[in-house]
Parts: sequence; structure tokens; C-alpha cells
Amino acid sequence: METNFIIAGFGGQGVLLAGTVLANAFMIEGKNVTWYPCYGAEMRGGTVNCEIVVSDTEVSSVHKQDTDFALVLNQQSFDKFVQRVKSGGTIVANSTLVAESHPRSDIKYVFAPMTKIANDMGNGKVTNVVSLGVLSSVCKIVSKDFLAKGVEKVLGEKKKNLLPLNLEALENGAGSLALV
Repeated sequence: METNFIIAGFGGQGVLLAGTVLANAFMIEGKNVTWYPCYGAEMRGGTVNCEIVVSDTEVSSVHKQDTDFALVLNQQSFDKFVQRVKSGGTIVANSTLVAESHPRSDIKYVFAPMTKIANDMGNGKVTNVVSLGVLSSVCKIVSKDFLAKGVEKVLGEKKKNLLPLNLEALENGAGSLALV
């Protein structure tokens, strides 16, 4: 069975890195996965998103019309991608930058203060990893343990010093829904 994800925000929020971590987590778990980035020429500050498709069998295509899960980090992305969530799907939104609203009655909404959690940790740059922690609490096919391995792989040796902060961000995101 295929499951589709969109991760979206503005350039500089680490959206593509979050998508790379998610895709790597699935690969480490032995799943078939595709990762497809989309960004404008302006990059920092402009809209950025990526699509991840994961399956136990061969992935049929990269770019899907609808998605099972949308993880959105800003209001513009919420407004753009809420319509792409399949009926019965879930949108997970950063309530620090997204106004809580429910424009559709056929999908689930999860709001968590992702940027606030990252800022409370002293580094707003880990909002993207906090968001993956939140996603792991919402979507049971995304294992927090495999996400941690994905973070480690993506950071690699060059950025190994950032691993403890990012693992803490993942943990704080995963535990944040109990606080909301």
C-alpha cells in the first residue's frame, strides 16, 4: 500500500532537509520510496515543498494528485495544500505560523506549535525536525526510531555535532501533542 506525504513551507525552513530525512528513514526501514522536491528560483522566503511516496512494493509514480498527509510549516502552505489532502487524510500544521481553521470536514487536522518548541530549545532552525517528531506521533507508519536514524544519515559526519540537538528536537516534537 502506498502512502503519500507533502512537506511544505517557505525557503529557509529546512523543508527539503525534512523530506530527505523522511525518505531516508523509510529507506533504512527497507521500504520503497521516492522523494520529489519543488521550489521556486527565489528559494529563501519563497514557497518550497517536497513529496514523498512510500510503499512496501514498487512506487507507481512520484507526483500524486492527492496526499494522505500534508505537513505544513506556514500559512501559505496550509492554504495551498489543504485541498490536496485526500478525504480521510490528515494535515499537520505549525500552529506558531498557521491560524487554526478547519476549511474541510472530511480530513483530520493536527496543530502543534512547532516553531515555538524549536525556539524554546534555543534554535528555531530545528523546526523542521520538530515537525517530523509531530508527524511520527500522528502517522503510525513513520517510526520515530527510523526518523532518528534518518537524521543521523542525512547529517553525516560533517554535521555530526548537530545530531544531539536534532534528536532532542525530534523527541520534543513527538511528545508535543500530549502537551497541546
